[in-house]
Amino acid sequence: MSGSPGPAPEADTANRPPPARLRRERPGLPGTLRDRARGALLGLAVGDALGAPAENMKPSRIRERWGRIEGFVLDEPAGTDDTEYAIFSGLLLAEHGSALTVAHVEAAWHLWIADRDEGPFRGAGFSERGTLENLRRGLAAPISAQHRHAWSDGLAMRAAPFGVYATGRPAEAARLVAVDGTVSHDGEGIYGGQAVAAGVAAAMVSDSPDAVVQAALSVIPEDSWTARSLHRAVSAARRAVPGPDGSPLPVERAVRSAVVIGGYPWTDLAPEAVGLAFGAFIAARGDFRGSVLTAVNMGRDADTTAAVAGSLAGALGGESGIPAHWAAAIGPVRGSCLPAMAGRHILDVADALLPLDATADAADGLLPLNAVPGRATDPSNENRQAAS
Repeated sequence: MSGSPGPAPEADTANRPPPARLRRERPGLPGTLRDRARGALLGLAVGDALGAPAENMKPSRIRERWGRIEGFVLDEPAGTDDTEYAIFSGLLLAEHGSALTVAHVEAAWHLWIADRDEGPFRGAGFSERGTLENLRRGLAAPISAQHRHAWSDGLAMRAAPFGVYATGRPAEAARLVAVDGTVSHDGEGIYGGQAVAAGVAAAMVSDSPDAVVQAALSVIPEDSWTARSLHRAVSAARRAVPGPDGSPLPVERAVRSAVVIGGYPWTDLAPEAVGLAFGAFIAARGDFRGSVLTAVNMGRDADTTAAVAGSLAGALGGESGIPAHWAAAIGPVRGSCLPAMAGRHILDVADALLPLDATADAADGLLPLNAVPGRATDPSNENRQAAS
């Protein structure tokens, strides 16, 4: 598919080759920080893969087909656009750090998505498709986000890397994710991404699920649909009690009823998806397994709600809190939505986002967008080097 060429990306460090290998170990970093960073992004990928089969389903249909989902229901679980876009945005953030601009994001969307052949999912969700159509027509941000699905959860699904990067700084996480989202989202779509990014930033340094919720609410307008939905879902989760036999079904029904608009056809509403994800997280008191399975079994946009719940719980409890057999099932992404991301692993992004000492200088040993393992470096971008 053809499109108008986007602006050439800036060369942050001239005439330097891409790094030869990934850095997987960061000497001197607190083990807890690395564990939580990897937990946040691996949690996203696990939730995405667990929820994908139940996407757009009603809970009754899920129970009819599988009973209660308690693990992977496919022989070869795989992530969707949620994981692939999180990798894309995370690597871009690792490259530019706090200096990330809308121009950087727009250029990357052109270079790595809009001006390339699409995968079988054609850019994934409706908000992404609308953005790509606008970019190919020559529209620039923020006009590129003026499409029918600017309120979607497409930014929320890729927001966790911003919380990892801005560990302990919810406001900075919210600022950076809004920069990324300006190309594709507006209004409630931005607020949803900000709530998730801020929540992850808080979870990285906290042991309190309630503090995570407060951080999310602190960065979005209190009269926004997203804030109201988040409040309702969390309140319902706190009030609800399991059934007499310990069944989580009454809790899931309470959270779902608090935010879902019955009969509304679109399941990718940011206010709804973010509300369901935080509701699942609070219902499970931050426990990873409980958080993602609650989100999955509520249906709707289950891959995204479980991915968000997984990123929050993963940041809170760390990689060590994710069931080992679930973690082992997550491999490099296939590039089903973003062919340019094929072969990358979400854990490499987590490591790339961690600070080096106090400088957060990522110039040596990381994997920027122009260096894909086993793939040729894009000749038009061979001089780009990760430098936040």
